[in-house]
Parts: sequence; C-alpha cells; structure tokens
Amino acid sequence: MNITILGSGRWASYIAWYLHSIHHQVLLWGRKDSKRFQALKDQRSNEYLALDSSIHLTDSLQEALDYSDTIIIAIASQGLRTLAKEMNSVLTQKKTFVLAMKGLEKSTGKRLSMIMEEEIPQPKKLAVWVGPTQVEDALQGTPNCMIIASDHMDVARELVQSFSSSTLRLYVGLDVIGSEIGAALKNVIGIIAGMLDGLHLSSLKGALMARGTLEVSRLVETLGGKKETIYGLSHLGDYEATLFSKFSHNRAFGEAFIRHETYPYLAEGYDTTEAVYHLAKSYQVSMPIIEAAYAVLFQKQDPYQMLQQLLIRESKEEFA
Repeated sequence: MNITILGSGRWASYIAWYLHSIHHQVLLWGRKDSKRFQALKDQRSNEYLALDSSIHLTDSLQEALDYSDTIIIAIASQGLRTLAKEMNSVLTQKKTFVLAMKGLEKSTGKRLSMIMEEEIPQPKKLAVWVGPTQVEDALQGTPNCMIIASDHMDVARELVQSFSSSTLRLYVGLDVIGSEIGAALKNVIGIIAGMLDGLHLSSLKGALMARGTLEVSRLVETLGGKKETIYGLSHLGDYEATLFSKFSHNRAFGEAFIRHETYPYLAEGYDTTEAVYHLAKSYQVSMPIIEAAYAVLFQKQDPYQMLQQLLIRESKEEFA
C-alpha cells in the first residue's frame, strides 16, 4: 500500500525506512525551509540511517496528501496545530491519519487527537501509534512491541495488520485517551529519571516508575480514559526505553539539565511537563511527581531538594 509520512526527524525517517522494508510504497514529506529535510533529500541519509532511492521525498504538502489514503504524522507535537491547519486547506478527500508522536499542546494541555479534530473537521479516521522503541536499537533488528489505538476497532486492526512484521509486534488499542496521555507523560517521567542519573540517585528509578504510573493512571481516569491502559505499552511498557536507554532524548535531557549542559535534541517531555502541570491543576488531580518536575524545570527549584521533599512526604498506604 502507499503510505505518506509527514516529518523528517529521527522517528519519521525510521518509519519511512521500516515501512519500505516490509514492502510498502513510501513518500516522506518535509518542509522546504528545513535544513534537516534538505540534507536528507540531498544525501538520502542522516546520522541514523540511509533511505532507499525508491522512497520518494517531497516538500509539497499537496503532493504528500494526494499520494496516499494513509497519512502518518511524526513531527514535534507543538507544531501539529499549524500543520493541521495547512492540511485542512488542501485536503480533497477522506484520509486515515496516524499520529506517531507523543505530547500535549503546551498552551492548552489538549491531546494531539483533539487538535486534529478541531483543525480538520471534515470526515477522517484517526489512530495513534505509540509504545516503546529506540530507533538505534530497531535498526539493528531488535524485536519490539508497540500499540496502535483508535476509537474505531476496524481502523486499528487494519493498521496493525499492515504495519506488523517479524521484528515489530503491534497490538490493537481502543483507549485513545489513555494511550495518548500515557505516551506523553512517560517522557516527563523520563526527564525525571535523567535527573536522578545526574544526581547519582539512579536506584530511585524503581520508586519513580511505581509512583509515576499511579499518578498518571489517576489523571487518565479523571479525563475519561481507562486507568489500566497506563500499565500497558503506551506508558509503563515504554519505561525501559525512556528511563534507562542511553538513546532516550528525554532521559538524556534530564541528566544534561542537572549537569548544566546544553542538550541539542528535542525532548518532548519538557513542554509536556508544563502542559500536564496546568491540566492536573484544572482537574484537581494530585500529581506530586509532575509538580516536582515543573518546579525544577520552570520555577528553578533545587532538584535535589525537590526529590527529598517527594521522598519525605507524609507516610501513608501505598495505594491510598
């Protein structure tokens, strides 16, 4: 089948490479003014992989949308609304959109599927593709599992069947709210894990995983999702790849932050921290780990002191 991928970063280029490897016809779109896309177009490669000559690259959004009925979006989450507006102005027929990205809109706290619904009101199908993976590992053929969730089971099942392979097992998910929130917030937990690494407190990652998962499940349930989703691939299942991997941008950003070093790559969890902090406040959901992350990143509080405050909170039953 023909598949369009919007984006030219690490994940977008990997999706193009992967789907081509399992015999799909692939077009990859990037912005004309993007140095990263122009380098990919000129050299047919980036620091991670090389793209086969049969993978078509274009900076024409109209051409990209006309190429396929299945549009995978893999860009920085804060740019989705702008792109969605642009797509809505040139769309001529119903499409299936797959959001292969993780985050919440910083200014509103809205999930990415909500942005798509707002900016592209015409008939369409929506799915989210999330879960644990690191491009560097996947390119070596390391087997992995991920999830594709949609409000329509037939859409999720069709995509799972089309995108699965011997190295990537995909599962069908029906809880879009839980999948999106879980995927977005695991990046925040990943930043905190990196802070623990920077403070030589890596042994606390186990506690962070347990308590963080519980916090996120409370938010998901409040928003109308299923709290059990957070214990699946979209969140807890992604912890190893995000909290421990040397390739994790969010973990590496957290560690660099503690060391007062500049981190050159995108860490989606940074903007998501601000978004979920205000979201939790508006819904009156207790999320002390998120509050600590926000205090460190945006209020310049001492990270070691904030972690101490988390650890010496009043003792109570674990699941109270």
